[in-house]
Parts: sequence; C-alpha cells; structure tokens
Amino acid sequence: MLEKISFVPFMKEQIQKIAIDSKITLAYQTINYSENNSPLLLFLHEGLGSIAQWKDFPEKLCKELQLSGLLYDRYGYGNSTELQEKRKSNYLETEAQSFLPQLIEKLHLQNRQLILIGHSDGASIALIYAALFPKNTVKVISMAAHVFNEQISVDSIKKIVKEYQLNTSFKKSLSNYHFNHTDSIFYAFAETITSNEFKSWNIEHFLPKIEAPVLVIQGDNDEYGTEKQVDSICNNAANPNNKRLIINNCGHSPHLTNQEIVIEEIKDFIAD
Repeated sequence: MLEKISFVPFMKEQIQKIAIDSKITLAYQTINYSENNSPLLLFLHEGLGSIAQWKDFPEKLCKELQLSGLLYDRYGYGNSTELQEKRKSNYLETEAQSFLPQLIEKLHLQNRQLILIGHSDGASIALIYAALFPKNTVKVISMAAHVFNEQISVDSIKKIVKEYQLNTSFKKSLSNYHFNHTDSIFYAFAETITSNEFKSWNIEHFLPKIEAPVLVIQGDNDEYGTEKQVDSICNNAANPNNKRLIINNCGHSPHLTNQEIVIEEIKDFIAD
C-alpha cells in the first residue's frame, strides 16, 4: 500500500524556473510538495498545453490521492524557454529521453517513485519515459495517447490550423498561456504532425519495455485518435494489470469534460 500524506488545502505553489542547460529554462509548479517516500504525481501536458491548461484537475487528484504533484511547461511552452530551432519528428522521444530526465535530475527526484499522468502528447511522453526508466515509474495514467500516427489526427490538426489563422479569438486564447511565443509553438506542433516525416512515426517498440501497469483512458469521440491506440498500449505494454477505460460521449480531454469519472478510475487504479 502506498504511504499517504495529508495537506489542507491541496494548492499549487508559485511557478518556479530551473535551467536544465545553458540555453533552456523550464517552468515548473508543485502541489503541496513534500520530501518523503510517497510517490509523486508527475503531470505531462498535451501538444498545445501548459501548466495552466490543466485547470483544477491536478489539485483535485492530488487531494483525492493525498499525494504531492509536479507540473511543468515543456521546452517551447508556457513560461519555459521559447523554441530555438525547428522541431524534429522525434520530438516526443527527445522529451522523454532528454528534457524530462534532466528536469528530474535538476530537481533531485531521481530516486523518487513517480506516477506519470499524461494527456495526449504528454501521455506519449509518459509511455516512452516509463519504458526507458522503469525503476522509478510505478504507474502510468495515459489519457488520449498516440503510439503511432493516424490520419484522423492529421486531419483534425489541419482543421485547427485553419481555425487558428481565421479565428482571432482562438489565437488570443492560446496566447494567454504561451504569451509571445504562441505562434512558434503552435506552428511547431501543427507542422510537425502534418509533415511527411511524421507519417511513419511510431513508438510501439517502447511498449513491451514498460514494467509499470498502465491505465489507458480515451473518449469514444476523440477527434485525434481511435481505439486502436488504446488496443496497442494495453496489448503491448508488458504489465498484465494494464487497464482500459473508454468514456462514452467524450472527446479528447476526459480529465476536463468527465473529471469525476477520471478521478474515481485513477483512485481505484492507484489503490490496486
């Protein structure tokens, strides 16, 4: 059974920044952080996400589980350093292999047990990290992950490119989170996913290396991926206790639109 800690209330601390090398600084935020032996909930945001775009989900989940949390803005996003080069098609692998381990090392969390909670791109990163670093990954919560490229994702992203270019309110809403580098991160994301190089992108070879159990969550109306993604993760990840959850009448962000269901399912999964 996991050791639990009690804090009232469960609130995010102020955003802090840490340099992971001479060029890149990452913004991060903790929720009732405590240096004890309890697992840490590590939240990994979506492809156009940030710390703030998780809304109140991390605090609620940390409170329900009585565990501390850590959120961060990936390189190019939110309050972190703006992208300084063209993004490559293996950017998710790079995040899991390089930037996330560097952040963990800088924050002295190498020996802390981690429960990875990822959404969309963040879930793909969580799966890769769990495969590469099985010793400190105890469980993985994967929401709307992609482990191979699907045409539905490409088509949906082409649609949001048009919306971004024609709908000033959409761009303005994103700029509330990504500030003066909104264009750079938006087009880095969209152009990478719709590029010819990304057509063959596939991370299924990482799945058999994942030792921790994975809770795979997806909405049945996810506009960016099909249940084939869920099937692949559940069938190929190594742990026999992997669990799938398809939420009816739900789109790409189940933790926001179906929050109560998601939190209860995560609670049960962690308790097991």
